[in-house]
Amino acid sequence: MKAVVQRVTRASVTVDGGVVGAIDTGLLVLLGVTHTDSTEQAEALARKVHTLRILRDERSVADYADRPGAAELLVVSQFTLYGDARKGRRPSWSAAAPGPVAEPLVEAFVAALRTLGATVRTGIFGADMAVELVNDGPVTLLLGA
Repeated sequence: MKAVVQRVTRASVTVDGGVVGAIDTGLLVLLGVTHTDSTEQAEALARKVHTLRILRDERSVADYADRPGAAELLVVSQFTLYGDARKGRRPSWSAAAPGPVAEPLVEAFVAALRTLGATVRTGIFGADMAVELVNDGPVTLLLGA
């Protein structure tokens, strides 16, 4: 499982011309799943993201638990994180888990964040999504589980 985590001042996901998820200050998480990932890995990565001290003043989303809406998460599934372009010019997507494997793990990641008390918005799994963001810093990290 891979996650690109970006600190944002705002981010949104649009599908078919309508906004399906949007946040202000917080973290945008692009999440990729491979064939060997598990629910345990999804939950561990969710705990890592929740407590990652990359918000202003070295704070985490968990630090804002007493202030709903102060630091939210927008989670967007992105199978292209497992694209491999080492050979040729056309990426291979074979390392990305197929939808029936990946979707429940994306849902487990989101559920784990919500169980931890985070406010989480999402895109729509498998949809053609337009993601807009204002990266704050910029701060961008690549995490793996």
